[in-house]
Amino acid sequence: MSTRELPGRGERVADWFDGRLGIHTLGRKYLRKVFPDHWSFLLGEICLYSFVVLILTGVYLTLFFHPSMNEVTYHGSYVPLNGVRMSEAYASTLDISFDVRGGLLMRQVHHWAALVFVAGMLTHMMRHFFTGSFRKPREVNWVFGWSLLLLALFEGLFGYSLPDDLLSGTGMRFVNGALLSVPVVGTYLSMFLFGGEYPGHDIVARFYSLHILVIPGIMAALVVAHLILVVYHKHTQFAGPGRTERNVVGTPFMPVYLAKAGGFFFLVFGALALMAAVASINPVWSYGPYRADQVSTGAQPDWYLGFAEGLVRIMPGWEITLWGHTLVLGVLIPIVVFPLLLVLIGVYPFLEARVTGDKGEHHLLDRPRNRPVRTGLGAAWISLYLVLLAGGGNDIVATRLHLSINTVTWAIRIAVFVVPVAVFVVTRRICLGLQLRDKERVLHGRETGVIKRLPHGEYVEVHEPLSQAELHTLTAHQRPGELVPHEPRGNPR
Repeated sequence: MSTRELPGRGERVADWFDGRLGIHTLGRKYLRKVFPDHWSFLLGEICLYSFVVLILTGVYLTLFFHPSMNEVTYHGSYVPLNGVRMSEAYASTLDISFDVRGGLLMRQVHHWAALVFVAGMLTHMMRHFFTGSFRKPREVNWVFGWSLLLLALFEGLFGYSLPDDLLSGTGMRFVNGALLSVPVVGTYLSMFLFGGEYPGHDIVARFYSLHILVIPGIMAALVVAHLILVVYHKHTQFAGPGRTERNVVGTPFMPVYLAKAGGFFFLVFGALALMAAVASINPVWSYGPYRADQVSTGAQPDWYLGFAEGLVRIMPGWEITLWGHTLVLGVLIPIVVFPLLLVLIGVYPFLEARVTGDKGEHHLLDRPRNRPVRTGLGAAWISLYLVLLAGGGNDIVATRLHLSINTVTWAIRIAVFVVPVAVFVVTRRICLGLQLRDKERVLHGRETGVIKRLPHGEYVEVHEPLSQAELHTLTAHQRPGELVPHEPRGNPR
């Protein structure tokens, strides 16, 4: 007579949850999901882990920050500002920096994580752009990622403004000027945002609510939706032996990928902590409290908004009057161009599909050289961003290089139109040249450096045939639609 062994407590708990949530079925389906093994996929993980660090450090900082513009007299550990009138927001930021245990480290980890988060997202989207992973069926996921980038720009601006120091206040003056340049409703927009005449008394409290609640909540929802679609559509992968549009070659999520991901999270967290410990960032005590009648010399925004300021700085101070309204084109045109540059990124997958007529699904990634027009457009956009970033610091560039600021400004104005076109042409030619090089390697093999003399006296270099894996990698792609010439119909000669 056999006795049946009773299930243990852990098994009974698992059965209880499985009967109500179906976790066994979900786990069996998704825990063994295969993830490709390539270093470029770590860029998305850097974004995710930086976002987690931002939430953790942000929760800590909310315990000590006072989002109020009520004036107080500072009496704290930072002696140079003792007796100075300032807002509660600025005073609490000083307290976090000098009186709260670990406060300065947390502030700096939070700020560095924000910079790495935006940089990671921009680099992550560049990887998707140049390899074509945004194509069908992932256009919606591209829009989700683009929305996260757009929200991160404003989230960074709001967080940057919370301390109410002279540097961030100068940035708010810039925002107020941009709002006032909007025709007809500009003054109303400024009044609604600042709660009255600039700078008002509500701006820090309003930005605080947006910064810790509204935007992070939307971003968290988008991150979840983004990851769900990644799992649903499966990962893209680079062409190689055994890799097709219908399979994924890599390692399973559980336990291999999960162990790697956990270790990488702590590496990212440790790197951010190290950066915060050795590299000071945003020392608000050096700037002093914000006053509307003062401007910080050499004020610069964080790098991800520098190109927006560059648009304003290089724009001529044009004004026109229409129907009794003065339009400040020197500010209005930049604040129209700024979102257009971002919108073009968001809608690019749909534009490319329409222009090329590509309606098929794609799960294998492109090599950038095989899409010369797309690669050229991406390189041109990056060059335009860098030129405008230099424009956002034209005063610093002029000072460091001992040049006239007018010379620097005019050079950047010209570069805005010339550099992207030149970069596009050069990049496209480089891609076409690399394609010809790949064709030569496929047809004739790899150069070995061995010189051989033929019977009739000619000297030639011996070529070694490529392996089947290398041949597959170089040839496993479709001919780009943008390079296919339209042959005229008619009888051949």
